Amino acid sequence: MESITISQEGSHAPAPTPCPETDESIETFCTHGFTPREPETGALSPSIVLSSTFAHPELGLSSGFDYSRGLNPTRLELERTLATLENCPYALAFSSGMAAISTWVKQFVPGNHVMVSEDLYGGTWRLFSVYERYGIHFDYVDTTNLDSVKKAIQLETKAIFIETPSNPMMEITDISGCAALIHENGGKLCVDNTFLSPYLQNPADFGADQIIHSGTKFLGGHHDVIGGFLAYKTKEEDDFFRLQAMSEGAALSPFDSWLLLRGIKTLPVRMEKSCQTALFLAEELQKIPGIEQVFYPGLAEKNQLEIQKRQARGFGAMISFYVDDEAKVPKILKKFRLIQFAESLGGVQSLITYPITQTHNAIPESLRQKSGVNGKLLRLSVGLEKATELLEDLKRALES
Repeated sequence: MESITISQEGSHAPAPTPCPETDESIETFCTHGFTPREPETGALSPSIVLSSTFAHPELGLSSGFDYSRGLNPTRLELERTLATLENCPYALAFSSGMAAISTWVKQFVPGNHVMVSEDLYGGTWRLFSVYERYGIHFDYVDTTNLDSVKKAIQLETKAIFIETPSNPMMEITDISGCAALIHENGGKLCVDNTFLSPYLQNPADFGADQIIHSGTKFLGGHHDVIGGFLAYKTKEEDDFFRLQAMSEGAALSPFDSWLLLRGIKTLPVRMEKSCQTALFLAEELQKIPGIEQVFYPGLAEKNQLEIQKRQARGFGAMISFYVDDEAKVPKILKKFRLIQFAESLGGVQSLITYPITQTHNAIPESLRQKSGVNGKLLRLSVGLEKATELLEDLKRALES
């Protein structure tokens, strides 16, 4: 297991300064957080500071906190923790993953071109379609093919936005390869790292400039909080993104910040368990009659598997698969007992999702069909239940 590297020096300063380095393992850091105990009280759980506003001692002097929309102590602790986990100096926490992506888009101006993985979450496509109205052009490309990426880059291309593994087809994109291509063009690479979390993958180590997370998923991990993150590397970006976040007001609340801090404490053990079970289920699903194809990074074709092993420390807890007959889907979804038919992913309970009507219904049919999202596809988020019991639940629903 690789370690992240930051020190606790200056960890109690209130300003959003760059995160320093530590030699702690990722398991230890997740457990302790950026501030292992509060200096004044010794509290091991961060305080939930609900105050919306903060008093100043006199004109021109501030504690570093003025108004919680801009900066809040509980949210700052979370931002520093996430930034550290992603090996980035800076991070911002938002009220949702979509709010984080919306702020990310604000760095572009009319006429800019942004390349996007053609297989991606439907909500991201929907948001980008809104920003098309403001003159930003989004081009959907097979980013697993670096030749296609290179050919699609234009003079106006300012960024590449990728998911790896992608949602829901589990396609693997070479982070280093995309970073090299966009950097040659003077642009930036943004990676949505939601599916693997910082426990399994750190895109910044492979050249990514900006990292997105839906904190609702594996970081929160308990189906009880919605949040999002944007991590990045430079002071200039921090000044810009904080101005956008302060202006639009999509800041994560103090209580939700605390919930995410609590979720991160168990991220390593949850990910280890879920990934172990997911690999077992992916292999067993291939043996079940009525399953046409299973999509899981650990079962990827050779070249994608090599990329995954090079840039990640595991295969994740997400599986997609085709059933042999679309007409069977309604009956299948009614037969699960343990696995819940619900949107979202990354929590302690296993969830089954029907992308074509739930997470990807906003995407035009032509693009869905091109990426493989059709009426036979189901997506499974593997939780913490006993592996053999989940397998029996899948067999009961799929074989009968």
